Amino acid sequence: MEYIDSIFNLKNRVAVITGGSGVLGRAMAKGLLNAGAKVILLARNMDKLNEEVKLLEGTDNNVIAFTCDVLDENNIITVQQKILEKFKRVDILINSAGGNIAGATIGVNQNIFDLKIEEFKKVTDLNLNGTVLPSLVFGKTMADQKGGSIINISSMAASRVLTRVVGYSAAKAAVDNFTKWMAVELAIKFGDGVRVNAIAPGFLLTEQNRTLLTNEDGSLTDRGKTIISITPFRRFGDPDELIGGVLYLASDASKFVTGTVIPIDGGFSAFSGV
Repeated sequence: MEYIDSIFNLKNRVAVITGGSGVLGRAMAKGLLNAGAKVILLARNMDKLNEEVKLLEGTDNNVIAFTCDVLDENNIITVQQKILEKFKRVDILINSAGGNIAGATIGVNQNIFDLKIEEFKKVTDLNLNGTVLPSLVFGKTMADQKGGSIINISSMAASRVLTRVVGYSAAKAAVDNFTKWMAVELAIKFGDGVRVNAIAPGFLLTEQNRTLLTNEDGSLTDRGKTIISITPFRRFGDPDELIGGVLYLASDASKFVTGTVIPIDGGFSAFSGV
C-alpha cells in the first residue's frame, strides 16, 4: 500500500488547467487538489474563475487563477512567467479549454453543404490550436526541467463518427494525432521525463448538454436514447469519473506511458451496437 500511495502522490506538484472555469476543469482540479497538487486555473473570464476558486477552496487552499486566452501565445507566456515566479516549476498541464460551437454544427434540417467554413475554423482553432499553444509554452518548461505530464482532452467524436458535430470532430481527431506526435517528439529529443497523453471522455451529462440529451421532464431525447443504447454501462458519465484517469496520467503510476488516448466512456468506444 505504501508503494501505491507514493506513486499516486502529487504533493507539491504544480498543475495548470486551461479551461479552468468549466465543469470538467473543476472536477479535475478537485481530484488534483485532493492528491496534494497545487492547482492553477486558467480561463478568459475572471469572474467565473473566482467562483471556481471559491468552490474549490473548501477542498484545499492550494488553488489560484489567472485570466488567459489559449489562442494568444504572448498571453500564455506572460501567465507562465507569473506561475514560475510563484511556484518555480510546472509539473502537469491539462489542456481542458475547448468545446463545440453552434455554427460548426449541422442543424437538424441541414446537411454538410450548409456548413459555414468560418465557424468550422473557429471550432478547430479553439480545440486544436488551443491545445497546441499551451503545450508548446508549458512543454518547453517541462523539457528544460526534464519532467512533466501533459494531458489533452480528446472525445468520442475523435474516433467515432457522431452526426452533426463536424467541426468539433475534426478538431478532436487532430488533438489525438497531436498528442501522439508531441509524445514521440519530446521522448526522442528530450528523454523520458516528459509525457504527453490524453483522455477521451464519453457522454457526460452536464448543464451544457442537458437539453440536447434530456427533455424537460427528465426523459431522454432521441439522441440521448441512441447514446445510451450503444453505451454498455447504459448511463451517462459524471465529470468526477474523469479524476481517476487524470491522476493516473499525472502521477508516477504512468511513468512508462506516453502517446496514449484513454477512453473514459462506459464502453461506448468498444461497442459496435450489435
